[in-house]
Amino acid sequence: MSDKRRIAVIGAGVFGRNHLRVVRDSERAVLAGVLDTDAARAQAAAAEFGCPVLATLEEVAAAADAAIVAVPTVAHCEVACRLLDEGLDVLVEKPIAASAGEARAMVEKAAERGRVLQCGHLERFNPAVQAALRVATIPLFFEIHRLSLFTPRSLDVSVVSDLMIHDLDILLSMTASAPDEVRAAGISVLSGKVDIANVRLSFPNGCVANLTASRVSTEKVRKLRFFQPGQYVSVDYARQDCVLVGVGAGRQVSFQPLAVEKGEPLQRQFDHFLDCLETRATPLVDGRAALRALELAREILAKIEEHAALVARHLQA
Repeated sequence: MSDKRRIAVIGAGVFGRNHLRVVRDSERAVLAGVLDTDAARAQAAAAEFGCPVLATLEEVAAAADAAIVAVPTVAHCEVACRLLDEGLDVLVEKPIAASAGEARAMVEKAAERGRVLQCGHLERFNPAVQAALRVATIPLFFEIHRLSLFTPRSLDVSVVSDLMIHDLDILLSMTASAPDEVRAAGISVLSGKVDIANVRLSFPNGCVANLTASRVSTEKVRKLRFFQPGQYVSVDYARQDCVLVGVGAGRQVSFQPLAVEKGEPLQRQFDHFLDCLETRATPLVDGRAALRALELAREILAKIEEHAALVARHLQA
């Protein structure tokens, strides 16, 4: 009998296909099948990745030990909770849910059933980010840019929930506290949701973070810099490099590239999920961590609405 974990993937869209590839290529797992509401898309994915088509969540529960949920955000709670009820461990894409209430329901369901619930904030598994975390001391100022070209994916959520939420999760993990002041502005450009946003967060210890996220940019930029006493750290998410800048002898500025063992964050995230299935350990990004990032994202969106209303009043004056 194989000791490999049987993993099913729910959702065969763009990101679901990435998960299918990672599971198929893993030496520690077996791709148990794929389920998608679009029968043709499910059949095409099954043919490409060499796995069965599963027609219902009950079939998923019978065929798999755990599942990856990569359906639209509005369906995360319903699908994940049904799978948890069936006794499966679940890795759900970010954002964890469409609302904080749904996310809490998922967290409570996982605890009630004694199941692993991990959320796909995969930048936590970016080796450059992990290198930066090892040298972080007292970060006092963050400057973060996440800019992407426009694509038709994930337009059911705002750029805050789609892209910026990665950086919110990292910020919350590094500051170990929620901000006490949130200022934000954003606009819709090519979709019905906010497509570009700028945010300023202030934390109780005096730390300040400026974040910009856009999915209507002319270039792709994914960078994080944070400043702490005596040095700053620069991370390029895409290149997976990390540089520590400090002051050496004679007040000379020194640039020290940090050792980074490059690898695909999605594959590293899946390996971590498998580790948690085996050890029953709490995932690095569990449901509670994902809930905190979602709550902050929702607060930012509320501030964006306030700012938009203020602008509208001035334009009408």
